[in-house]
Amino acid sequence: MQPFPLHKAFTLLEPGPVVLVTTYDGRKNNVMTITWTMVLDFAAGFAIATGPWNYSYAALITTRQCVLAIPTVDRLNTAVGIGTCSGRNTDKFARFGLTALPAAQVRAPLIKECLANIECRVTAVLEEHNILILQGIAAYLDASRHEKRTLHAVGDGTFMADGQKFDRREMMRSKLPDGL
Repeated sequence: MQPFPLHKAFTLLEPGPVVLVTTYDGRKNNVMTITWTMVLDFAAGFAIATGPWNYSYAALITTRQCVLAIPTVDRLNTAVGIGTCSGRNTDKFARFGLTALPAAQVRAPLIKECLANIECRVTAVLEEHNILILQGIAAYLDASRHEKRTLHAVGDGTFMADGQKFDRREMMRSKLPDGL
């Protein structure tokens, strides 16, 4: 083992996949890229890290709803591009050729070009850590999409992709105590 810079240790524990978070502020749709995400529980609880420096934050706090749209590796440049401009003066849906689809439970749109979309309500804001707690209320998957590898930000401008699944369900079932 070699020493590793502590200020880069976060790159060893990259969070969940890169997501595009859509909002609607009552006038227009917007989308931002979030690279710090976390699953909180099996009941569709999630967390994202963002704060007042992001234009979409005001819509998240005011409407308390959003959509987590999950892009795939073929949308890497789109995800990075969305994250490098502001919705304050850019129609990101038009600029990046994204199709806004109506959601069933929230006013924020789904993104057609993404592998999956999760409609969410903001249930808590942890201002000390700039974390928003979200409750998923509807989810959609485009199983016909050829590309299924999701993106993960390492934190230094580089990304990793995953997508290969390894099935160990039977192995795990054989190790669980009776009744679980």
